[in-house]
Amino acid sequence: MANQTGSKDAQKEVEQIIKTASALGVEVDEVDVAQWLTAMAAADAMSWQVDEDAGIYGQEITLLDFDKATLDRYRRIADIVQLPDLPNVETAVSLAGSAAQGVIQRYPGDCDYFERVNIRADTREEACSILADLIRDKALDKYMGPDYRLIEVKFGTWDADVIKGDWEIRKGSPVSWAPEEVRKGQMTVLTVSGETWDVPWTYGCLDPGWCKMDWIIAEPERGRVVNASNMLDVTWEAPDGSIVPLDGFIDPYFQEVYLEADSVPLFAKLAQHVSPKALQEYVQQITGEVYKYTRKHVNYGKAAKRIYNIFRLTGRHQAAALVRELFDEPAALLYQVWSILDTLEDADSPDSGFDRELLVQQTDKLIEDVIETCEGPLETKIVMALIRLRDHITGRLDLGADRSELIRSSRATVEQLVNEYFQNKLLGIADVREFIDSLEEPA
Repeated sequence: MANQTGSKDAQKEVEQIIKTASALGVEVDEVDVAQWLTAMAAADAMSWQVDEDAGIYGQEITLLDFDKATLDRYRRIADIVQLPDLPNVETAVSLAGSAAQGVIQRYPGDCDYFERVNIRADTREEACSILADLIRDKALDKYMGPDYRLIEVKFGTWDADVIKGDWEIRKGSPVSWAPEEVRKGQMTVLTVSGETWDVPWTYGCLDPGWCKMDWIIAEPERGRVVNASNMLDVTWEAPDGSIVPLDGFIDPYFQEVYLEADSVPLFAKLAQHVSPKALQEYVQQITGEVYKYTRKHVNYGKAAKRIYNIFRLTGRHQAAALVRELFDEPAALLYQVWSILDTLEDADSPDSGFDRELLVQQTDKLIEDVIETCEGPLETKIVMALIRLRDHITGRLDLGADRSELIRSSRATVEQLVNEYFQNKLLGIADVREFIDSLEEPA
């Protein structure tokens, strides 16, 4: 009798989801939703598992949203961005963000990777020095090739206010290195008193902080270029076996799909050091981000992604299922258009080395996507801007300094459309609307 009651309750839940989705104008696959709800009910937010057939692993809930059909593609890109294992260095590379949620987010913008890097050394200073060599060696090895180009490296934390070019950078900000600066092993900035300061690469060893590497990668077989980033979570393993995070915090594992089963021993070792309050702290952190994206820097597309993660991790599965469906709608494709505009700006630089025809193909596809997705005056504005951008890439038109402004304004227009779509849909879901209305500014 209990099973029959549970089955009836589940059916009612599915029917309610379909009814609400219909009112929102969103299509729902009844079988898919029912299977997802069943799997979510059985999943443990703190547990992780290994998919032996695919050779991947991660948190149970995250694996439910990963599209294994894309695995070969993401492993090929990982070969470019991931740091290597060495006798004293263990790594575990994973996909994060929308790329790890390919089943629902069919239009991911970038390829975001997350790599755990554990360095065995006698001292913290030695571990930081090894990390400096690891990052720079990777940057120089994958500086530029036929299908990739390094665009930025973050390594180190400023211990004083500085001025770099036209930018004032505050103490505590990450140190961002341009590719040529990485190659030289040095950058030049001004102190607040106006003195020239030649900053060596090894300055990053003092406080590595937020370490991240970014590339533009061409995929000729897909007719596109993408941004691929690798964020590093670095730990030092001392001779006594203690684990010390170099940025002061071991990240939890609520968003990653790990691509190499051989790295399970490292992951299992580090998972033991994740805070027992990690789930609570993670939900609190991204709830603060939802407040930011619905109150201050309004961006309901980014808010939707975080609300989905909050709801699926805290047992609000019916509302999570509805938010999940929003990412499969054609309008969500504009999120990808928005991201690719930035990528095209980097890839279209004179020294990028990318095939211009590939960039033209991608721009043509963006025009097609916008036409299929939008209507009205905003569609015309975006399409005309993309046509001008394509003519610039082909050499028919020289936009000069106007190129960046054209991309910026087009991106802002697309962002407006994405924001309107997700805002209207999210506020049409009662549980989500109540959640947003209840948010308070983080302390």
